[in-house]
Parts: sequence; structure tokens; C-alpha cells
Amino acid sequence: MKKSSNSGHGGYEHQASICKAFANPTRLQLIDLLGRKERWASELQAGLGISKANLSQHLSILRTAGVVLTQREGKQLYCGISMPEVRQAATLFRTLTKAVSRTKRRSE
Repeated sequence: MKKSSNSGHGGYEHQASICKAFANPTRLQLIDLLGRKERWASELQAGLGISKANLSQHLSILRTAGVVLTQREGKQLYCGISMPEVRQAATLFRTLTKAVSRTKRRSE
């Protein structure tokens, strides 16, 4: 039985949006910081050395992808990783990066 050409395409779109969320050094650092513990947005801004507007843009992309959750408490924003799988994915990316680097060095 032949599946339609659109079958499962939405799943790939969602995977691509998550990959795009991870595809930025600042967002990877943000995920790393939040993977260690939940933090206030002001802590993240200071830790990353970026403007409030820039942090807001990065958090928006991560929230849209479902990677980060935020909760407003008064004027403050509290941020955390949305699920344990995000930490696992970040760890997998770091492991993959190291493996690719080792392979490149061996082939040079």
C-alpha cells in the first residue's frame, strides 16, 4: 500500500523547527545554562552578555520550538527546559560534535 507524499511531512517540519532552534551558538549556550538549572531571564542575560531584546528573541524561538518554557512572575521571567529530552539532545549534539572533530583530524 502506497503512502501519500504528505504522510509524516508535518513531523519533519517540526523536527526541522527544533533543529533550527538548536542551530545558533547563543541558543545552544542558553540551553546549556538552562539544562543545569532553571533561571531568571536577568540571570541569563548577564550570563550570556546579551541585550534584553536579543535574549527575548532567542527565548521566543526556543519557546516556539517547544524546547524552553517560561513563566512570568510580576515583571520577572523565569525560564527552564521544557523536558528532559532537551538535555539529552544537547548532550547528543556535543558528543556528535566531538566525534566529527576526531574523525576530521584522523582523515587529515
